[in-house]
Amino acid sequence: MTAITTLRTTIATALTDNTLYSVYAFPPAPPTPNSVIVTPADPYIEPNNNQWATIAPMANFKITIIVPLLDNEGNLNGIEQMAVAVFNKLAASSIKFNVGSVSAPSVMSVAQGDLLTCDIAVSTLTEWS
Repeated sequence: MTAITTLRTTIATALTDNTLYSVYAFPPAPPTPNSVIVTPADPYIEPNNNQWATIAPMANFKITIIVPLLDNEGNLNGIEQMAVAVFNKLAASSIKFNVGSVSAPSVMSVAQGDLLTCDIAVSTLTEWS
């Protein structure tokens, strides 16, 4: 397993909250309501040579929050509750993150029905091995 794969799995483990949502370190098929998914962002890996002696990769991830699409208020309350829980888990983690913005909620249509989603951008320096 590469360091970047291990990092993605470590982030997913840090976000675990068995009382509120399920966590995946990969895109599940199909996407499930009340879940948090850690996937590569675009760009996924950016070479970084801040010290000009070595080149370390910046790994960019997207944390996707998914809730069922029930009604407007219920969905927004649910996705906001999960977003706050994810931020609290990130803050409690020992991983050094650069956390970006949270996207506006949007509707995802899948065979099982409609879901409400939002994304949180996360970046961290890692290694190539």
